[in-house]
Amino acid sequence: MGLCHRIIPCLDVADGQTVKGIKFQNLRAMGDPVELGLMYQRQGADELMFLDISASNEGRITMLSVVERVADNLSIPFSVGGGVNSLETAQRLLRCGADKISINTAAVERPDLIREIAQPCGSQCCIVAIDARRAANGWEVLTHGGRRSSGRDALEWGRQAADLGAGEILLTSWDQDGTRAGFDLELTRAFAEALTIPIIASGGGSGPDSFADVFRLGKADAALAASIFHEGEWTVRALKERLAGKVSVRYPC
Repeated sequence: MGLCHRIIPCLDVADGQTVKGIKFQNLRAMGDPVELGLMYQRQGADELMFLDISASNEGRITMLSVVERVADNLSIPFSVGGGVNSLETAQRLLRCGADKISINTAAVERPDLIREIAQPCGSQCCIVAIDARRAANGWEVLTHGGRRSSGRDALEWGRQAADLGAGEILLTSWDQDGTRAGFDLELTRAFAEALTIPIIASGGGSGPDSFADVFRLGKADAALAASIFHEGEWTVRALKERLAGKVSVRYPC
């Protein structure tokens, strides 16, 4: 794990356009993913996450042409997810320029997929995304873009994913997603304390205080957000400037 916490803008993409909603619903178009990716790179983003949020639900793989266009223009690490259900698909995305692959629904349905990707491609290339919703005792795993409950305990699934070779966990709080009410610190801290691989916190990012809290109190290694960046409430640069001195971040060039 690096000493500096990472700030990662997320591009949720459906039908070739960046979209954003609340709890994965009421999606609205936010712009071209290539143009937004370049803008965030100029602002000092540490990485970029590109998720085709309709791919698993509709049985499609991520649009390779869009991935190629984004990757060809970026110099920062670039992760891709959505509809990845085989080693072949993962390798195609990596050949198109992605640095890392994020898997979610397919891994829950067939956990061995994690090992199948991590062993030949390297754990550093394999992110397991977990969409977690509060339950009676802890959190449950959601799949298919938050549309279905798997009935699995999220923390136990995180442990299993790490054991199978996941290099990072992208942990999204379904309860906080799109609300700008702050990250779920209890959820993030539970994962960070139970697992030895990096945790990327997602869902609820609002401003510098929420990011400082998830790094210091939630013990996250990285934090991902979409709404506050897409709608211009904060730039990555301004966010990092406000975080400087509170937590360790890579200062934008």
